[in-house]
Amino acid sequence: MVRVVVTPKEQDVSIHLPENYIGRRIEVLLCPVDEINEEKDAKRTMADFRGTLNLTDEEYKDLQQYVKDARNEWDKNI
Repeated sequence: MVRVVVTPKEQDVSIHLPENYIGRRIEVLLCPVDEINEEKDAKRTMADFRGTLNLTDEEYKDLQQYVKDARNEWDKNI
């Protein structure tokens, strides 16, 4: 893998590929580094997700029962 961070001086950027990349499918990504850093800085905790499902009481009970049943299956010998 080759990873290079560049600061372009104009709109066009030219890349030179290693010889062993010729004839192979490659992926080229363009993403401003400051956007990547912003995503890493936004650390989330479980509390950030509280209430995101917006379940009714019945849906919540069904979900809890499903989780309970799934966990009980862990103890079964297959």
